[in-house]
Amino acid sequence: MTEHEHVRVAVIGSGFGGLGAAVRLRREGITDFVVLERAGSVGGTWRDNSYPGCACDVPSHLYSFSFAPNPEWPRTFSGQEHIRAYLEHVADVFRLRPHLRFDSEVKMMTWDAEKLRWGIETSSGFLTADVVVSATGPLSDPKIPRIPGIDTFTGKVFHSARWDHDYDLRGKRVAMVGTGASAIQIVPAIQPDVARLTLFQRTPPWVMPRVDRAISGAERWLHRQLPFTTQARRGLLWGIRELQVQAFTKRPDELGLVERLAKRNISRAVKDPALRKKLTPDYRIGCKRILLSNAYYPAITQPNVDVVASGLAEIDGSTVVAADGTRAEVDAIVFGTGFHVTDMPIADRVVGAEGRTLAQAWESGMKSLRGATAAGFPNWMTIIGPNTGLGNSSMILMIESQLNYMADFVRQLDVLGGRAALDARPGAVDAWNHRVQERMKRTVWNTGGCTSWYLDANGVNTTVWPGTTAEFRSATRRVDLAEYDVLRATEPASGAAPGPRAKSARNKKVEAGA
Repeated sequence: MTEHEHVRVAVIGSGFGGLGAAVRLRREGITDFVVLERAGSVGGTWRDNSYPGCACDVPSHLYSFSFAPNPEWPRTFSGQEHIRAYLEHVADVFRLRPHLRFDSEVKMMTWDAEKLRWGIETSSGFLTADVVVSATGPLSDPKIPRIPGIDTFTGKVFHSARWDHDYDLRGKRVAMVGTGASAIQIVPAIQPDVARLTLFQRTPPWVMPRVDRAISGAERWLHRQLPFTTQARRGLLWGIRELQVQAFTKRPDELGLVERLAKRNISRAVKDPALRKKLTPDYRIGCKRILLSNAYYPAITQPNVDVVASGLAEIDGSTVVAADGTRAEVDAIVFGTGFHVTDMPIADRVVGAEGRTLAQAWESGMKSLRGATAAGFPNWMTIIGPNTGLGNSSMILMIESQLNYMADFVRQLDVLGGRAALDARPGAVDAWNHRVQERMKRTVWNTGGCTSWYLDANGVNTTVWPGTTAEFRSATRRVDLAEYDVLRATEPASGAAPGPRAKSARNKKVEAGA
């Protein structure tokens, strides 16, 4: 990019959210945009997570864009390599390559209140944009706990999202830290090859069978020849999950039947009573994400696997020590400890109208208007923002709803004309957040008796949407200008571009609709 390139829209990230935003902008007739990507290829979390056994726990035909159906999915639940290939395909088919800026990590985004634009400092240069769409995603920055003594460890250490493919685990003694969605896929994949696997489990997950199979050639042929059959398949998968939402959000006691089925799943696979007790959760199913695997329980019953029902407390040389005192000598430590979800690092790099960062604005907890915009950060919006996550369905559904909102946001700026910006009103943000949190009170995520990554440091669920995807789509269909202040530029846009860390000045606010 040139030093002072200016674009109408800058999209940050090239995963599902970023590529989806790029496609939608093109479909709206907007071609003056860039997609800034810190890595060297598209894919987001499906590029970064390449660990053994990595796959999606949402059916393939639902975990894809409605505007880009894929009749060639090889399995009902796709592996990482197939999803990444799909995203590369989307980038090609929708002619997004000219807009992509690889190796361009965003270092800082600063709002210029005089020119009503964002100054964006990246690792490959500086540019400005009228609108920023942040699609960095909540599962992009790994979280590794601060374990005393980790600097003294003599072996190999890496996170599941930064898998070291050059390190051969065969014949090694391995510590797997965590029992989340990544760990239950990694454990069966590496167990046959390692000498010994020590699994550190602070809290056991609920695991249900994964009804996965190869999609036959006849099915794929049918989907190619009759595209409506792909749409019908997707619609059926969506409808089933919509019907499940009531149990998660309004009547958690109805999940008791599912819980009994999950206990039977444990009993069938784990015959040792002591191990079975370790693996049986003491919280309501659904409080944490229900995990799907046919191989996890069989793998951890093997003679070379030890399950430690305690978290990793310290490291002493090559010895890992659990909180309960259990010790094990290991050659490698793999952290499956999740991501910075409620404290997204990108928030430290966004400086708004008042000169404070988004992280400072969210110090007491993340909150936004309709999961998209934040007060004090004009013409900035996020894809997969606060309270847009799902506990039982496909995030692509939520992303597409937010793309609708993004498209109307840009349309409204066109209608306003001239140099204008929209800044979410604090009262509108608070009202939306209050409604969401009131609905959250009776959900299984808040009442199920667990501590999950859905909750922030204050115990507030700032991650999950407490309703159906249809409700969210309705709520984000259009931008309501009554929820925004309209800002007008105090000086023309011509002149030198602002420095990347220029301080914001006071805007001229105009009543919405005036």
